[in-house]
Amino acid sequence: MGRFRGSITKLSRREGINLAETEKVQKYLDRRPYGPGQHGQRRAGRPSDYKVRLREKQKLARLYGVAEKQFRKLFDEAANVPGVTGTVFLQLLERRLDNVVFRLGLAATRRQARQFVGHGHILVNGKRVDVASYRVRIGDEISVAPAARSMGFVLENVEQTKRRRGSPWLTFNPETMSGTFVRLPAREDLALPINENFIIEFYSR
Repeated sequence: MGRFRGSITKLSRREGINLAETEKVQKYLDRRPYGPGQHGQRRAGRPSDYKVRLREKQKLARLYGVAEKQFRKLFDEAANVPGVTGTVFLQLLERRLDNVVFRLGLAATRRQARQFVGHGHILVNGKRVDVASYRVRIGDEISVAPAARSMGFVLENVEQTKRRRGSPWLTFNPETMSGTFVRLPAREDLALPINENFIIEFYSR
């Protein structure tokens, strides 16, 4: 699966979930709770077990914006780590730098977070990191580079974080525009509309 660069709203309607995790997309989904296109409202038949599991895999990959090759590689890694495979897999996805930047509220969406990272606007422990898939470790400090702290998008996003509930596995200081990855998220911390067991079954077939 290549990088999707089209409308995230249309893709969200296709998958039936808010892939951007923004209020704007959610309002659009509430108004049009059906697939895109002229046949979007047509009642579909009962999907096969394979299709159900494939769609669940696609949902999660598109939610985090990860290409198929990298997505499968992370799954294989999770399957070889002690613990609950589904939870370990989600934790690996959550530890991606672009996702952490999004969770901290420095970016409005994961797409924007990926762009910030790629443009060198994000520091990890004081050092510039421009790889979106960089794996954040417990104790790492993520911050905005000094030159980017006056950017309008960043200032607006940080202001928004003051009015919303943060992620319990992260700490964030809006004054310094920095946060810390304090622990791995538990499964109950992640309010994801995903059944990861279907994904395990898909790759185990």
